Amino acid sequence: MRKTLPLIILLLMVIVALMIANLLIGSVSIPIVETCRILVGDSDHEIWSNIIFQSRLPQTLTAIVAGAGLAVSGLQMQTVFRNPLAGPSVLGISNGSALGVAFVVLLSGRIGGVALSRLGYLGDAAMSVAAIIGALAVMMLIVWISQKVKGNVTLLIIGVMIGYLANAIIGVLKFLSPEEDVKAFVVWGLGSFSRVSGDEMALFVILMCILLPLSCLLVKSMNLLLLGDRYAANLGLNIPRARLLVILSSGILVAIVTAYCGPIMFIGLAVPHLARAIFRTSDHRVLMPATMLCGAALALVCNLIARMPGFEGALPVNSVTALVGAPVIAAVLFRRRKDEVGDY
Repeated sequence: MRKTLPLIILLLMVIVALMIANLLIGSVSIPIVETCRILVGDSDHEIWSNIIFQSRLPQTLTAIVAGAGLAVSGLQMQTVFRNPLAGPSVLGISNGSALGVAFVVLLSGRIGGVALSRLGYLGDAAMSVAAIIGALAVMMLIVWISQKVKGNVTLLIIGVMIGYLANAIIGVLKFLSPEEDVKAFVVWGLGSFSRVSGDEMALFVILMCILLPLSCLLVKSMNLLLLGDRYAANLGLNIPRARLLVILSSGILVAIVTAYCGPIMFIGLAVPHLARAIFRTSDHRVLMPATMLCGAALALVCNLIARMPGFEGALPVNSVTALVGAPVIAAVLFRRRKDEVGDY
């Protein structure tokens, strides 16, 4: 605990610094003094105020809670399946969100005669609802299957097959849909922290601030699951119930984040490994808050790079998450392997 607290404080300081950087840096440079005046409501510069309150601040808050949610979801999946390659999309839940959006976006022009991408706020709301419905539908299917199947590996394979099936249906819908609708769906699939603003942003942050602490209630069960099913059962853990609750928690987090931000890849897979390497522990009492903070920090870094000066508009977040995260995780895994070899 003595080693953990300084690292937690350091991560919090890094997140605060990244938040400030996200508010200051962009295609329009805003001085830090003026930014502080805008935040406290003591500025007359209307254009800069609009940039801060309508663009940069919502993006920053969205990146923090989305990154934390995806990171926790990835940690839960890796724990319940005891697989380092497991992530939020491992059970096809992200693919379910994409399938729900595909049905709404790709069929709207063909059936209704009006492309959903032209409906503005109404179209964005419809995509969010469709993403939640699609993710929850797949999650309910996985929950039902988990009660019929005992092995984690079998459930993992079934989840991957569901993801492939969803992608196949999406491919057919793309082929049958107008070019404008296909473009709108592809843009949604790139992921973005800038899609959420106003009341939507407030609701998203509130939902995640409720769900993330609730996920911490599963820490004890997750620690026992690491010991193996037999040992955990001997200690009094109801294995099917614990597995079901962890999958539900992870699935709901993914569903909400995907609905508001689109499918954000790599964070859920990479951040738990990064947290384990930094804190050097497998205790979820430490890993859960550490993973939240690391996920928030990485998401802020990716959001900052995506809209650095020199780029028109913003780069796709999924491209940035892979470019930033892959070298970091590769370095972590190589270092871990080197330590294992050094022990012999």
